[in-house]
Amino acid sequence: MNEISVQLHSWLCMQRESLPLAMRADALLRALQACPEVRQAYFLRWQAGTAIYSHEGRAPHLPPGFGDPLQTSDQALWARLHAQPRLSLSELRQLPCWLAGRVRRAGLSHGQALALSLDDGHHDLLLLELHEHAGSDWLDLLHAMLQALLASLPQQARGSLLLGSDPQPSLLLDIDAQPLQLNAAMHEWLSAHNLPAVADLLPVNTAQLVRACLQQGRAIDGVEAQVAGHVLIWLFMPDPAEQQVLARCRVATAQVQTEREALKASRLYRLITENTTDLISRHTPDGHFLDASPASWTLLGFWPETLRGTPVQALFHEHDRQHLIDSTREALEQDGYHTMTYRIRHRDGHYLWFETASRAIRETYTGAVVEVVSVSRDITARVLAEENKRRLAEVVEANTDLVLFIDPDGQLTHLNPSARHALNIDEQQALPALDQLLAQDDLQRLRNGGWHTADSQGVWSAEARLLPLGLRAPLPVSLVLLAHRGRDGEHYYSLVARDMTERELREAQQRRHQDELAHTARLVTLGELASGIAHEINQPLAAVVNYASASQRYLKALGSNPDAPSKVAQGLERITEHANHASEVIKRLRAFLRKGQRRTQALDIASVAREAVRLCQWEASNWQVSIVEQVSEQLPPVYADRILIEQVLLNLLRNAIDANREAHPGQPSRIELRASEQAGQLCVQVWDQGPGVAQGELEHIFTPFYTSKAEGLGLGLSMSRSIIEGFGGALEALPGAAGGLCLECRLPLLRGEDAERNERGEAKA
Repeated sequence: MNEISVQLHSWLCMQRESLPLAMRADALLRALQACPEVRQAYFLRWQAGTAIYSHEGRAPHLPPGFGDPLQTSDQALWARLHAQPRLSLSELRQLPCWLAGRVRRAGLSHGQALALSLDDGHHDLLLLELHEHAGSDWLDLLHAMLQALLASLPQQARGSLLLGSDPQPSLLLDIDAQPLQLNAAMHEWLSAHNLPAVADLLPVNTAQLVRACLQQGRAIDGVEAQVAGHVLIWLFMPDPAEQQVLARCRVATAQVQTEREALKASRLYRLITENTTDLISRHTPDGHFLDASPASWTLLGFWPETLRGTPVQALFHEHDRQHLIDSTREALEQDGYHTMTYRIRHRDGHYLWFETASRAIRETYTGAVVEVVSVSRDITARVLAEENKRRLAEVVEANTDLVLFIDPDGQLTHLNPSARHALNIDEQQALPALDQLLAQDDLQRLRNGGWHTADSQGVWSAEARLLPLGLRAPLPVSLVLLAHRGRDGEHYYSLVARDMTERELREAQQRRHQDELAHTARLVTLGELASGIAHEINQPLAAVVNYASASQRYLKALGSNPDAPSKVAQGLERITEHANHASEVIKRLRAFLRKGQRRTQALDIASVAREAVRLCQWEASNWQVSIVEQVSEQLPPVYADRILIEQVLLNLLRNAIDANREAHPGQPSRIELRASEQAGQLCVQVWDQGPGVAQGELEHIFTPFYTSKAEGLGLGLSMSRSIIEGFGGALEALPGAAGGLCLECRLPLLRGEDAERNERGEAKA
């Protein structure tokens, strides 16, 4: 009951201060719905111009009534309430008025309708629906009490003006921290977040805070409370004369989360800086150290304190110094960043190979370089490994055998001259993939056992054929695959191939005999297959002939034999059965001829578009944006990744929603999603009603990190264009005919031979 009294008191304060009717109506309904007997409450105001009762406030509305809205009237109910200010819902349902139909449609039957005017000169109506087993006698007392409270308002003292006019959610608390009065902003917050009681918003130690506030006579600020995923910051201000405390709150969710993220990022940055193996350093424009991370000791043998004030040029190798100084200064001034590889001196005197990426920090207004930030790493091991590779390649240059170097991913990295000559690869020609030089069977053997055997035993050998580029004949070779692992863990392979053409010639005669035997065996197999097919087809054909002959005889005896029709029908049924059997034999043969071919399913853009619209439908509805789909179900397929295309469409739709929200805040707007076939391509367009983009800026919106949003990164459209171009398509921005922007995505269509070739390729994979 304490919650009900607080709600009623807050309503009276709002009534006394003449706040908008919708606020007062909502406050009254919240107070009444706090009663356990009340299931639902409605507040309606009499509209003299239209002669109907209409809803006030944000509470749920009754459903519309039946009939022509232009012929509606609640005049009979208005006249009845003037004579009898309280009606049961059963009596109301029987009246010939528009509201009676709405009450019947809502299924309201247990409760009362009370005449209650919140403003002078107006006729208001309060509908109270009670729970099924709740009594209604107390409603007469409630009606009289509400009328008495309204009548007493002019004689009551005006409430707290500070509380009433405060735009922040506020309330008055007594010395025991019990709520006395809520302002309109607090009511709005409770309603918006569906919270039943104000106590759910207060900090857990509110009672102690109120006592301390009154005893010490000072305000207490910055008290944090977590409510429904929001962070509230409370301020408690004492009123010693009245022994009350005014509690004000503000929503600080974004602020607190930002502060926490900033603190977390600062800690993470410090943790990375202090523990990374790379050297992070700051320099003056002329190269003197301002600061360095602790990795300077691990990499160079200098503590950060020792390096401060030292010119970095003093550590460069003398042969590299001047070139590095000139190139670095020029690149930083012009481009703002520079990457270089060089030798740097360790504290012990030896030199290391370093790779450094530097970025210039410029003065905001003049653009002058005021500081340089660098990230450096030791690449000595990598440089030495590359040098060892080069020396190893020189060793095999004169070898008459074919030598091919391969990385762990199976990509060719180097061929000796013998291999280039035998495989018809010029010096200036890019190295082909390994699968272009090996027959499919040999490549499969290498994948199935070659790599693993070489890794575990160090060597693997086999007989294979290399396929030179161009029109040259395959080259029979004896392959030896060797696995290598350097001291620094580098892993690679060498494939040594010896030409076995002479042995191939000696074995040619034997292979011809074997080919003839194989050919003979194939002919025998074909003959057996033909005999079996003929036998299997002859049987049903013979049966068909027999049943057809018998049916003809029965047809001739139709007049004399009463069983003739049934015999003919039985014969036709047998003919159908055996004919179907012969058809199945032919189908099995055709299926055998097509064995091994697999057909893949193409991408239906309509299905992808529907899924993309479904993902962003809630966001669009939230901003009053309607998405109109003009996508035909008969569009030809495209071959692409479903998830990536769906991501692109979702990104375009969400960009359009943001544009509409910017141009039409708080107003309805629409987006059009169109898909059609144009010039052998599938064209998908997203039209918005946003502010549009200037002609000179259309191409810039696809530039990485270019964005007009304060919170955006500018990567969405750039990434979408990359995805579409990866499938052979294009993504462009066009100005809308009536304002706004059109983002057009075009994807190539695969038809006929192209589609079949694509399916065959996927089947092999």
